[in-house]
Amino acid sequence: MTDDSAPLAVDPTAGTDAAADASDAPSAPPTKAFWARLDSPFPVGFFVTLGGLAAILLGIAITNIATVLIYIALAMFASLGLDPVLKWLERHKVSRVWGIVIVFFVLVVVGAGLLWLVVPTLVTQITQFFSTLPATINNFMASDFYHWLEGIFGEGLTDLVDDVQKFLTNPANIAAISGGVLKVGVGIATAISGLLIVVVLTLYFVASLPAIKESLVRFAPARNRTKVHAMTDEITDSIGAYLMGMVVLAFFNSVVAFTLHLILGLPYPLLMGVLAFTITIIPLVGPVLYWIFATALALFTSPLAALIFGIAYLIYIQIEAYVITPRVMSKAISIPGSLVVIGALIGGTLLGLLGALIAVPVTASILLIIKQVFIPKQDAKL
Repeated sequence: MTDDSAPLAVDPTAGTDAAADASDAPSAPPTKAFWARLDSPFPVGFFVTLGGLAAILLGIAITNIATVLIYIALAMFASLGLDPVLKWLERHKVSRVWGIVIVFFVLVVVGAGLLWLVVPTLVTQITQFFSTLPATINNFMASDFYHWLEGIFGEGLTDLVDDVQKFLTNPANIAAISGGVLKVGVGIATAISGLLIVVVLTLYFVASLPAIKESLVRFAPARNRTKVHAMTDEITDSIGAYLMGMVVLAFFNSVVAFTLHLILGLPYPLLMGVLAFTITIIPLVGPVLYWIFATALALFTSPLAALIFGIAYLIYIQIEAYVITPRVMSKAISIPGSLVVIGALIGGTLLGLLGALIAVPVTASILLIIKQVFIPKQDAKL
């Protein structure tokens, strides 16, 4: 009778032989990467060419819808600019729906009032500007300031002024610059339709902005959603505060420009006020550009008035930079002035006025992401 509980004998060389057999077995040949298969050039070339064609078609498609993308970007930034007003109304026990109704009703009333008050006067002043331009240039050429400049630059200055006067007073040149009456009409119609599209998109974006932010947060991993949600709120609130602040600062600039032109007796105060709002809404460089342009234009009317205007507006620029801007932009993201200039130049080159407007908040958002995401990860690497 055998003992079943007896241990089985184990051959000590069995493991060694198995290992030797495994090592002697031929290994599987390494697979070649797709890009290393030089023995099949046709499939590689076909897929590479197909990828290049797809990239070209994608670039053409983006180019064709560039205008639509600009409308969407402008509407999104407009909705972010209106969001602080809606939040203020919500804090005062007004629902978001009624807040949207109130804000858009006020905007429609203000816009209609401005069109009714400003457009007729603006058209009249633009007409007067071109009709009185020869007399203005002649008065400038008869002034002591012009004779002083002529003594420095010689007779070439007179020829230059005469050429400028002939060019500006020739209706054919003005039509050539604007592209003709038909092109101007098409441009006006396109601008009006684009404005309507932006208004409608802004209405939709404002109404669904909380849902849009929640949907974007869902793309982040669950463990990071709290941080991403807080960062998203900070970025959107800062962008909204920045855009509202830029509108307020541009409005102050237009009021100051209009008042100075009115007090000093300079021509076209309303026109210059509208130009001041349009130019100074460009961050940081806008007030300086308008200061140079308006001062140079005032020289054609009165050198003394131009000097007073230049000094007064320069003083206001300093007050705005050190007193008004810190109060208006207190809730916006602060970024270095050099990055503001660089961002405005790049954005203006790529997308014009819209690019100059959105470049600063986009730059500020990138800086915030770098400070709160990238730098902490780098600090954690020891």
